[in-house]
Amino acid sequence: MEDLRHPKTGCPWDREQTFETIAPYTIEEAYEVADAIKKDDQASLKDELGDLLFQVVFYAQMSKENGGYDFNDIADTISEKMISRHPHVFGTNEHRTVEGQTVAWEDQKAQERLNLDDTAGALDGVALALPALIRAQKLQKRAARVGFDWTEIGPVIDKIKEEMEEVTDALNNPEDQNHIAEEIGDLLFACVNLARHANVDAEQALMAGNDKFQRRFQAIEQDLQSTGKRVEECTLEELEERWISVKSREKH
Repeated sequence: MEDLRHPKTGCPWDREQTFETIAPYTIEEAYEVADAIKKDDQASLKDELGDLLFQVVFYAQMSKENGGYDFNDIADTISEKMISRHPHVFGTNEHRTVEGQTVAWEDQKAQERLNLDDTAGALDGVALALPALIRAQKLQKRAARVGFDWTEIGPVIDKIKEEMEEVTDALNNPEDQNHIAEEIGDLLFACVNLARHANVDAEQALMAGNDKFQRRFQAIEQDLQSTGKRVEECTLEELEERWISVKSREKH
């Protein structure tokens, strides 16, 4: 990385990169790691983990050039953090269940935020760059930790119904797209809350829904190929019939 960033003999592209320009690549690499895991492709995963590690090395080198932290400092920091957050492993012999460790982990993180800023609110520090579903779930979890949450799932479902009615009302005024978008956003946020109360990861649930839709739609395309027709040549009624047929085949 030092060679790639060398001011005279390095790569022109690598030399001109900044933290801001590299950040999108880091996000992309993280998703490619997740994709390799989902496909259970260990060879690809090894390659993608290397790409992700390279991102960390890139940041470390840019910081080092400015007199800041280097790769060793990054490794030391995460080591200290893991030791601090696992006293049942590195300190006392207190046994914790998975659930108990999750609670303790969040308590420790909350204390760390207060140590950095004693005016920090419960929702401070939830990254703005997170995918919207993940960020919504994290915001809701933070709020729940300080008591802002329903204790039963019934009111959560009622809230979704309420938000759906508000979306319907907003659609009666199609000129006000900002209001429509706002109400749909509220509905999506409420749906994430339902997923959380049902102990379902909203991001993973939607990813599975995306995969299911793609699988069924491609099955329709394959069925149509045998008839010499294309999707765009079919009526909506025909496509709906084939959709139901694909669903039926999946159940058997």
